[in-house]
Amino acid sequence: MKILVVMPRFSYEKGIKPNYTYNFPFGLCYIYSVIKNAGYDLEAYNLNHEEGHVEDLIEKKLNDTKYDIVCVGGMSLDYEVIEKIINACKLHTSKPLIILGGSILIRGKQLVAESLNFDIGVVGEGENTILELLKNLKKKKSIEKINGICYKKENKIIFTPPREPILNLDSIPFPDFGAFGFDKVLDHMSSGELFGCSRLDYPRTYPVLGSRGCPFQCTFCYHSTGPRYRIRSVKNIIEEIEYAIKKYDINSFNLSDDLFAVQKERLCEFCKEIKRLNEKYSKKLVWMCQLWVGVVDKEILTILKDAGCVIVVFGFESYSEKVLKSMKKPITPKQIDNAIKKCFESNMTFIGNFIFGDLAETKETVRETIDYWKENCRGQARLFFIHPYPGSEIYESCLKREIIKDELNFIKNEMQHTNIRNMTLSMSDKEFEELKKEVYDLTSKGPIYSICSKVKKEKEDRYEVSVKCPHCGKENVIKNCLLKYEKAFSLQTACRHCGMKFYLCNRLYKFTMKHYVQLDFIRKNYLLFRDKFLKSRM
Repeated sequence: MKILVVMPRFSYEKGIKPNYTYNFPFGLCYIYSVIKNAGYDLEAYNLNHEEGHVEDLIEKKLNDTKYDIVCVGGMSLDYEVIEKIINACKLHTSKPLIILGGSILIRGKQLVAESLNFDIGVVGEGENTILELLKNLKKKKSIEKINGICYKKENKIIFTPPREPILNLDSIPFPDFGAFGFDKVLDHMSSGELFGCSRLDYPRTYPVLGSRGCPFQCTFCYHSTGPRYRIRSVKNIIEEIEYAIKKYDINSFNLSDDLFAVQKERLCEFCKEIKRLNEKYSKKLVWMCQLWVGVVDKEILTILKDAGCVIVVFGFESYSEKVLKSMKKPITPKQIDNAIKKCFESNMTFIGNFIFGDLAETKETVRETIDYWKENCRGQARLFFIHPYPGSEIYESCLKREIIKDELNFIKNEMQHTNIRNMTLSMSDKEFEELKKEVYDLTSKGPIYSICSKVKKEKEDRYEVSVKCPHCGKENVIKNCLLKYEKAFSLQTACRHCGMKFYLCNRLYKFTMKHYVQLDFIRKNYLLFRDKFLKSRM
């Protein structure tokens, strides 16, 4: 069997042009690895790196080579481009079998399965499932007894029982990013990598996933790999990072685990091994990880910094105890305050969001969070809104209360973050609109800006800038900045001396922000129009 694994195009803004600035996904790369290791004849195709419309690219690919099977996958946010890929395959004369996977099939799976014209779906964690499926297809055996799939039979969608989660994550081969052109992504990275807070002018950042699942059940979240928390051994993670050093010459990595530092002993072991790698390869790897606010203290931050960690990411969500309990978020306002203060004391750059719109949100809880943010966060945390992702508890509440009336239309056309809706139980629509305007106003005026003293073009859209940190007053010279518009630009960065985040900009942008009046209905309608227009050009 000849197999093609297709990575969807993620960015609308790039239109039909190649795009190399996106977060490299894990799922398809893991699937590709297990299929390759099993000895199948397969090829990877990354649409992000191609120029042209999705349908035309798929048609040309199928014209060039006859594939028996086409595998594609992604999230609910990728629905429209996945639909284009599937339909293009179905229209082609070669008629390949189409296998769909990813979190798009985990929640609302019946609806998605009925609306997308694929042949077989892999539901949930896919590494073991895809191997069993391909084995049966190769031998032309029945697939009906394979757990963790769906398929069509007599015009009906049949879902088999769910597959048990993979307990030994060390048994899974490392994801094959290289097959999908990861080297091109590395070559195009700018100093704005790692959420705009990189300490490197020319980062080569490798993504690492050291665990799967989450034991917590936050109402705004969905678990693409299930609720059972499983970890890779530190030895296995270090082996992958060492592999990445040898293969890609990386100088940084992004540890994407939600709960990496819950086990302090494991964290210390990991940091010790990273220091050993640095010595072995004469490297100074910089990295970021996600922390739970409940474990933050001076000792942990010191251990992390000593091992090269320069950024920690938190999920604050709210400063209201009432809202946190409603969200089923197992943290307290006191823990949030402690985490923020400890980061400031340690000069550790941190990223965190406060999100509004939980069912229990009121005018009073909003004030608790906004007042705390104004007084304590120094422009280091973001404000935004909860989005109802399919499969989350708050999404189910929206369906029951008919806040989302047409589920398929929501998944296809309204998943963008520009569609903010009132999901609260107590706030009127008028009160919620006032909240939106306040948050948008704080978001546009709240960030701290510093005007660049020098801007020098290096090549194409890359620049060297000199800028004084508005927090500590020290000068930062940053090379390889990605600036789309030289005449009016803004870019988030972090001071390379004190670690505090701010936005570098030029005088025209600062003037524009100072006199900009944000009208919500104009903003909303413009963004909705833009998204629809750009998606039509994919």
